[in-house]
Amino acid sequence: MTTRLADVELRLGDAVWGRELQDLFDVAWPDGTRAPSGRVLDASLCWVTARVRGALVGFVNVATDGGAHAFVLDTTVHPDHRRAGLGVRLVEAGVAEARRRGVEWVHVDFEPHLEAFYAACGFGPSSAGLLHLPPA
Repeated sequence: MTTRLADVELRLGDAVWGRELQDLFDVAWPDGTRAPSGRVLDASLCWVTARVRGALVGFVNVATDGGAHAFVLDTTVHPDHRRAGLGVRLVEAGVAEARRRGVEWVHVDFEPHLEAFYAACGFGPSSAGLLHLPPA
């Protein structure tokens, strides 16, 4: 399926949690990644959805520390709609809303194979620390 960006509607704060969002995650993240819950989204700075003819095909969440920093999380695009620029548009829309709300720094963590994607979204390289906390 070829996605034309002109056919995509981006929505800020779309009422999306529940089965619809999990269905997108199930097809986009075959490893069983869980979609963020309504409780998680309620604590977020913002989130952006992408819809084609009403169907949910993309999502990104932007969390915040309540101050100058925000964090891009859960960038998700349905496999049938990838490689058309939709993921970049989602991230750019989330970053633009963060800027509008006074955020100064936007962070993102990603696996090495996504470096070019996030560079296309405007992110530069940085050094960061990461601590994995497995269940006790």
